[in-house]
Amino acid sequence: MRVCLASTSPARLMLLRQAGIEPLTLAPDVDEDAVIATVEAAEGRTLEPDEHVLLLARRKAADVAARLADDDPHFDGIVIGGDSMFLFDGAVLGKPYTPEAARERWHAMRGRSGVLHSGHAVVRVRPGESPREAHGVAEASVFFAGDLTDAEIDAYIASEEPLHVAGAFTIDSLGGPFIDRVEGDPSTVVGMSLSRLRRLVRELGIEWTDLWLRSSPSGGSHEG
Repeated sequence: MRVCLASTSPARLMLLRQAGIEPLTLAPDVDEDAVIATVEAAEGRTLEPDEHVLLLARRKAADVAARLADDDPHFDGIVIGGDSMFLFDGAVLGKPYTPEAARERWHAMRGRSGVLHSGHAVVRVRPGESPREAHGVAEASVFFAGDLTDAEIDAYIASEEPLHVAGAFTIDSLGGPFIDRVEGDPSTVVGMSLSRLRRLVRELGIEWTDLWLRSSPSGGSHEG
């Protein structure tokens, strides 16, 4: 069973690899801003965060699935698309890009929480058959440390890590120690909910364990 990740996100690729899956990766050709603007104009309203991420996840997966069907007619497997956004104080926080914006966000988030919304779409692609899709959204609440010092914030920003990630934080790298807890599937905060993906894959009649790269030894461990 082949797997294609409709993304070039290192975090999403890492998640799948840690879960025993070695996917092909293809960048979707989707103008995200145009897609959202078109749908919102047609419906005359602003999409809710869960609608926003699900729409983009589905468009990304559909785009890559269609290209695979044309370019690799023998492809037999699934295409996974995803999209995420962080909601804090009623506002969607994307990538801050500048140290000033990142610092302002961290001072606001310190001791508080926000919600990460992650959309998922899985498309079953099989030679001679019409594609089938399963999709869903996962959410996780992120609680930031209240005792975080200004010096720690400055050092984190100086690392430049928070400048290029949605919400200005990571959980699986330098930003992890500054997060007290996550309510929900922690992998959602990294980029995709593995538990949600497993359920979507099963909706399409595929067992998650059939996606494992059998020749690869497990890298997981738990030390007491």
